[in-house]
Amino acid sequence: MFRTALRNVLAHRGRLLMTTLAVLLGTGFMTGTMIFSDSIHQAANNSRSKDFTGISVQVADDTAGLPSSARQNSTKSSARLTEATVRRIAALPGVAGTRAEVSGTAAIADKNGNMIGDIMRSTGANFVPDAAGNDARYPMLQGRGPHTATEVALDRGTVEKAGYRLGDTVRIAANGPAISVTLTGVFSSDAPAVRSGNPLALLDTQGARRVLSLAPDQYSSIDVTAAPGTSETALLHAVTPLVPGGNQFRVETGAQLAAQQAERLAQSGRSLATMLTTAAGISLFIGIFLIANTFTMLVAQRTRQLALLRAIGAGRSQVTRSVLIEALLVGLSGSAAGLLLGIGIGAALAAGVKSLDADLPRAGVVITPTTVLITLLVGTLVTVLSAALPALRACRIPPVAALSSGEQPATHRSLFLRNVLGSLTTAGGLGLVVLGSTERGATARLPLMAGALLAVLGIVQLLPLLSRPVIALARPPLARLCGTPGSLAALNAIRNPRRTASTAAALTIGLTLVTAMTVIGASVSDAIDRAVTQEMTADYVVTTLTGTLDPSIATSVAHAPGVVASSPVTDVEWSIAGERTEAKGLDADSADQLVRPNMSQGAATALKRGQILVDSSFASRHGLAVGSTVTVAAPHGTGIRLTVGGVFAPSRMLAPVLLPGGVVAAHQPYAPAQQILVKGANGATPAFKQALKDATGRSPVVEVENKQNLRDGFDRTITFALNLLYALLVMSLLVAALGVVNTLAMAVFERRRELGLLRAIGLDRGGVKRMVRLESVLISVFGAAIGMAFGVFLAWAAGTTMTVTLPELRTVLPYPKLLLMLLAAVLVGLAAAQWPARRAARLDVLDSITAD
Repeated sequence: MFRTALRNVLAHRGRLLMTTLAVLLGTGFMTGTMIFSDSIHQAANNSRSKDFTGISVQVADDTAGLPSSARQNSTKSSARLTEATVRRIAALPGVAGTRAEVSGTAAIADKNGNMIGDIMRSTGANFVPDAAGNDARYPMLQGRGPHTATEVALDRGTVEKAGYRLGDTVRIAANGPAISVTLTGVFSSDAPAVRSGNPLALLDTQGARRVLSLAPDQYSSIDVTAAPGTSETALLHAVTPLVPGGNQFRVETGAQLAAQQAERLAQSGRSLATMLTTAAGISLFIGIFLIANTFTMLVAQRTRQLALLRAIGAGRSQVTRSVLIEALLVGLSGSAAGLLLGIGIGAALAAGVKSLDADLPRAGVVITPTTVLITLLVGTLVTVLSAALPALRACRIPPVAALSSGEQPATHRSLFLRNVLGSLTTAGGLGLVVLGSTERGATARLPLMAGALLAVLGIVQLLPLLSRPVIALARPPLARLCGTPGSLAALNAIRNPRRTASTAAALTIGLTLVTAMTVIGASVSDAIDRAVTQEMTADYVVTTLTGTLDPSIATSVAHAPGVVASSPVTDVEWSIAGERTEAKGLDADSADQLVRPNMSQGAATALKRGQILVDSSFASRHGLAVGSTVTVAAPHGTGIRLTVGGVFAPSRMLAPVLLPGGVVAAHQPYAPAQQILVKGANGATPAFKQALKDATGRSPVVEVENKQNLRDGFDRTITFALNLLYALLVMSLLVAALGVVNTLAMAVFERRRELGLLRAIGLDRGGVKRMVRLESVLISVFGAAIGMAFGVFLAWAAGTTMTVTLPELRTVLPYPKLLLMLLAAVLVGLAAAQWPARRAARLDVLDSITAD
């Protein structure tokens, strides 16, 4: 039986090649993600020994380098790391040396004023020279380190990107206005962020303090090196009592720092790997339908051969084993090919890791025995399990009946049980989805995800039942448009509902996910667009990439030429009417010129009278209306009594409570501001934008955006996520195309006599081709339409749960994108039908008529 199985594999190379491709695609992406994860993990382990060389204990002040507002709002004490702290630690027994650091997030501009790299990974630090004027941590390749507060040294990668030369002027900024410094040196560094292409700027200690807004005697961290014979743990216990401010500062060993960095790097890799693994899993899941369909058709095609084996003495178990052995051989070969593909994918991801995530270290290709074993095992197991049901069907073929029959039709009982099970599964899944849609926030996630999975599985089971009425609707228009070939194509598509369903399942699953995310993306974009357009009347919004604006920038912007109204938007979290809630502070005199809340009671001008505005959700929870008085517990003003001056519709752009800026300043003077709203005398003009940019010191971290810029920013985030899903759609389409080719090839084989008769009574070769192509398109469009319909339903359900964070959200159908998806399904059907259609058209009429 093994030799028989091997001959069968070789006898149907073309058909089994498509099955092998399905296994190859699923296992290839899975293997690539495992190799990528292992490579990142190995790179993280390799890098941590370099980054913390010589550091036994580190004392770090996490508030150093933050904007003044953030530091003032910190609940920690006002203690600082100073030179006195460094001297006390250096005098400890067991300390070989100390290094006082001034470092934090700082942006470096290129020659055009644009920021280099990622702001969250761009660093400014102090140059710590020894007696010879060198810093061992940053060896100079050209020039020298900075000696004064107006000099800077940059890493080699940044200099090459920006095209800087020694002596050039460089703009650098953190939270305040940008400053100009002179480039005096170029150095090398093994820091992960630098190796990933992000800049590192070295200034002298006072220059670093000025850029990062530290006090004249303040350090952000102190690195301590242990003397020989002193353990890191012992040194940690000795250093900790000397650190001022109790638990205000982090005190950790070098080993702890290395482990934390390795975990951060590995987590970055895992996030990407999880996304890719999910795509690979879906691809492999879709491939199961193709594999099962292929073996079902192969069993049907070899009915007479299998029956002959039964007639000459082969038992049922032997026939079953022969089919499973074929699946084993196909699974092993497909998995081996998938392993090779995965190595290529993993190498490509490792090579392009800089563009994928700037925080990931450069990684080589790591192939572990576990990866090889899992790839071969998963691919083979999936293939064998997919072939198990066709194998059982093969052993049940009666020898005599099979010798006189080509294919055993599905029994009514089997279809009935499948329909009942599919109906129950679908109903349960839809019920969970509807239940999830009634929840809000994170509590809705579990029922939505579980319901979506159950419903997809149920719909796949119901596809045979759905195929007959849905495809039957297409027969009359096809008959009118395409004549006899169109009518025959519709009849052929529903001739074997189970085969049509298993072929269409790949598109159904893929388009369900992609459609749902596309509709959600369009709905969120629409909500953001309406909020920005209708509720913001400011011409520009000034923001900073570091998160919080320095108060000096708000003052500079207010005095810029052409400004008629401006207001920093301060963010606080106070207890209002007994509820801890987010609130925003706006300049009372300018607010009505900058924002336009959708008022249902009162007026936005109430802020000028020292009153507050609340949204309708907050008002209904606390029974508030215009004129109501609420108690506000602020950090420096317990029991403030404020009057409600207006009620507005909930909005993502505005907080549930809007406060007069004077009230916020009186009770929380250093409340952080993340944006400044500005209105100009002549509207949003390039000249006014440049005036605002100049007022901020032309800092690379400060952005001046109009409404269109804000909309584009939100759209970019959504588009990035959708592009990843469209890559999944491409995989689904590829697997679906293989399934359609398989189905049509088998249909052509089964209907040879029918095709011969059609040709004999006058249907020409072109008509045969059109019939096969239309059948292919019908199957593809059927699968796509079911998936898209369910995807829209899921998007609606998910959207209802998001109204807490996005009150303006409503379900929006992006018809152009949905039509493009449907068109893609049509093109898949046409492309997949080319070979089977040509094969059908080239059949010899007489040979086909006389075929058994």
